[in-house]
Amino acid sequence: MTNPISKIRQFYKETVVELKKASWPTRAELYSSIIVVFVAIGLLGAYVALADFSIYNVVDLLTGLVKGK
Repeated sequence: MTNPISKIRQFYKETVVELKKASWPTRAELYSSIIVVFVAIGLLGAYVALADFSIYNVVDLLTGLVKGK
C-alpha cells in the first residue's frame, strides 16, 4: 500500500508544473472578457425577466377568462 501523503505531494507538484505551462490572459484580455460576461449576464437576465413577465400575464389572462372575471 502506498503512502497517501506522497501521492498528495506528487499530485501537487504535477499540478504546479501544468499550471506553469498554461497561458494566462493579459490584464487587457481579462478586462474585455469580464465586460463580455457582464453584458451577456445582463442580456440573459433581461430576456428571462421579459419571458417571465409575459408568461405570467398570459397565464393570468387565461385564468381570468376561465374564472369569468
